Amino acid sequence: MSGRSGPGGLDGHGPGGTPSPFVHPALFYRDTRDYLDGTLRFVREGLAAGEPVAVAVPGENLRLVRDGLGADADAVRLLDMREAGRNPGRIIPGVLRAFADAQPPGRRVRIIGEPIWAGRSSVEYPACVQHEALINAAFEGRTATILCPYDVRRLDARVLADAYATHPTVIDGGRTSDSARYAPDLVVARYNEPLPEVPEESGVTFPFAADALPEARHRAAAEGTRLGLTPARVQDLMLATAELTTNSVVHGGGRGVLRVWGEGGVNGAEGAGGAVVCEVRDSGVLVDPLAGRRPAPLNQHGGRGLLLVNQVADLVRMHTGRAGTTVRCWFGR
Repeated sequence: MSGRSGPGGLDGHGPGGTPSPFVHPALFYRDTRDYLDGTLRFVREGLAAGEPVAVAVPGENLRLVRDGLGADADAVRLLDMREAGRNPGRIIPGVLRAFADAQPPGRRVRIIGEPIWAGRSSVEYPACVQHEALINAAFEGRTATILCPYDVRRLDARVLADAYATHPTVIDGGRTSDSARYAPDLVVARYNEPLPEVPEESGVTFPFAADALPEARHRAAAEGTRLGLTPARVQDLMLATAELTTNSVVHGGGRGVLRVWGEGGVNGAEGAGGAVVCEVRDSGVLVDPLAGRRPAPLNQHGGRGLLLVNQVADLVRMHTGRAGTTVRCWFGR
């Protein structure tokens, strides 16, 4: 692993100093000063170079960055990642690509994205780390630099080890090092793990085929209402159910099994009221790990099912293998 002083690896060069249009370093920080040194330098260098800059970090860190930038904050797109990226599956299409795609073609953009913080639950984490790994495929060949901060004091050793696997370079203590453990595809595969089993008697179970798609939506809506979802959230649940069950009929062997049940919250205080979970299983195999995380072109017909599910759900977890595919979605109450 080679070391370089200063904030290297942020100027269009990848591991070993080789030219690379896409740059994706992790920033390890230990305190507020560490955080601001790394993030404010990154933002100001981008502004000085005339590059569009966005910052998507948890609210408490967003306030630090905004205050630290002063008047420069007006030139930066600022987003609270606790809201924009509560579901990690919507960050690439709805935050990162949405900002990058809005800029003139070929123009380098700079984005700070902090999708993993100490309040993330163990249920959310696999989706978070897969997101970090998939950024590399989603931005391959694009002129962009995405800096991802990691709180060394509050995140456990597994998270920091995964950061080395999902980022080609790591900035720690003001020095940038190439990661000898960089292996994003292996991370995606490792966290493609079977989802925890739920007792069969929990909630509603409904096998479906093409002629039962309307009934599947109504069953999901009725159970969501019974479990305390607001009318707006019931509509989100129905949309997700419609997209997932239709995908099963069209791409997953023509049939599947819908389950809906209630459980504890998605993440900490935000999920204190609990959540309604919707799951669809079928015999299809999902071969594209970026499915549902890639923006759909305006002229594309169809192919938006998983993308819509990621937009309306608070969390989406998937497992796919030879036996079929399971998609599980959480809707906070």
